[in-house]
Amino acid sequence: MKLLSLLKSRSVFTPMMIGWAMLTLIPAILLISDTTLFPLLPLNSLSAEGLFWLTSSGTAPYGVATVLFILLLSYQRLGRAQFISLFLTISLGMCTTLGLNHYLKPFFNEARPNAVLLEQQYLLNTTNFYTLTKSERKAQMAASLERLEHAETDLVLSPLVKQHWKNEVGFAFPSGHTLFAVTLTMIASYYLLLAGNWVLPMILFIWSVAMGFSRMLLGMHWSQDVLASTVLGGVISLFSLFFIHKTFPYGAKLYTYLSVKLRQKQAALRP
Repeated sequence: MKLLSLLKSRSVFTPMMIGWAMLTLIPAILLISDTTLFPLLPLNSLSAEGLFWLTSSGTAPYGVATVLFILLLSYQRLGRAQFISLFLTISLGMCTTLGLNHYLKPFFNEARPNAVLLEQQYLLNTTNFYTLTKSERKAQMAASLERLEHAETDLVLSPLVKQHWKNEVGFAFPSGHTLFAVTLTMIASYYLLLAGNWVLPMILFIWSVAMGFSRMLLGMHWSQDVLASTVLGGVISLFSLFFIHKTFPYGAKLYTYLSVKLRQKQAALRP
């Protein structure tokens, strides 16, 4: 039984590693070829607004809804033990990504592409901008975007993209949205593939690729941000899977032991 489970896990890890490699390859090619996707797309177009809604699936509070939706779909396709393991692994992975993202952004102190572009238009000073508090940065970004509307430039933002720029005033490296998407995709895909479901993992991997592109096309991240986040997301996923798989059997035994003791105590208290 253990041999069968091991062979099944290995057959699942192969497509996972191939998918992870493909996710990594795309931003790596962009970085090596020195290709910049921003400002390639007109930011007042329907395509830009579509990318905004796509990227919002990784933004609070919509990111929470995304996790819950994937858990709901997984609940319908997994056994109870697998689903509990999936829930614990996703919880560990998400907590790790949030903590790592919170630490790395101020450590690397990298300006976002949209801020650099505004600086080239003499509408923002990134050196001073990133020394301000978050609320002050939001106010200054709003003022810069107001001046942009009256400047002689081809850069025009749709209302949704403009609001997105006002809200996203943190540092660039790494891409928290990509980190979120890759980690969630890798973890959920592992359990879904174990259950024999290939359709949802494919959709999730496409979503992860699109998330990385949306962050670059909307001027939020450089290709190196997306590349590093893809690598980190895969590593965090593998670590979370390994940790939960090692500890889950002990947790299940402890849960069973405590449940038996509780039932025995309740039975002893009955008249």
